[in-house]
Amino acid sequence: MTADLASAAGTLELAPALSRPDLLAEPVTAALKALPDDVAASCAVAAIDPDLADTAAFCEAYGSPLEASANCVVVAGSRSGEQRFGACVVLATTRADVNGVVRKRLDVRKASFAPMDTAVELTGMAYGGITPFGVPAGWPVLVDAAVVAAPAVVVGSGIRGSKLVVPGSVLGQLPGAESLEGLGR
Repeated sequence: MTADLASAAGTLELAPALSRPDLLAEPVTAALKALPDDVAASCAVAAIDPDLADTAAFCEAYGSPLEASANCVVVAGSRSGEQRFGACVVLATTRADVNGVVRKRLDVRKASFAPMDTAVELTGMAYGGITPFGVPAGWPVLVDAAVVAAPAVVVGSGIRGSKLVVPGSVLGQLPGAESLEGLGR
């Protein structure tokens, strides 16, 4: 693993992500397998205490810098009765501009965070572990430009018992990914 991944990981013991499918939700494993081999090989995973999956607790317990963590949230809005969903990825030091950037991109009158049960059902991932890897096909994956520019970021793995550590640029290469300036505020 690269020095960039190690600095983001803190005290985590990293392993190549695809070598540990037991630490990944099924849609995440499928998404990693669909990436070019060299891109997938740049992604690492580490087991964590599921009770420490929330960003602040995770960073404190594992010595991972808050500025190297990225949060993924599922957003929803509707237009003419059609429900629209997307995933937003921003650095943990910022918040997604849901009613500005996201609302405009989804072309909805009002955008909001999807209810927990809806997000879990649609993604096939655990709440607190949702990641942009493996979100439903056709969803836009809106990634703040600062995340894409980061040498490495810690993101969810689809389950609460592990974290992925990946070059930020990988998130910009996911299906449906769009790098947006000002998404994180």
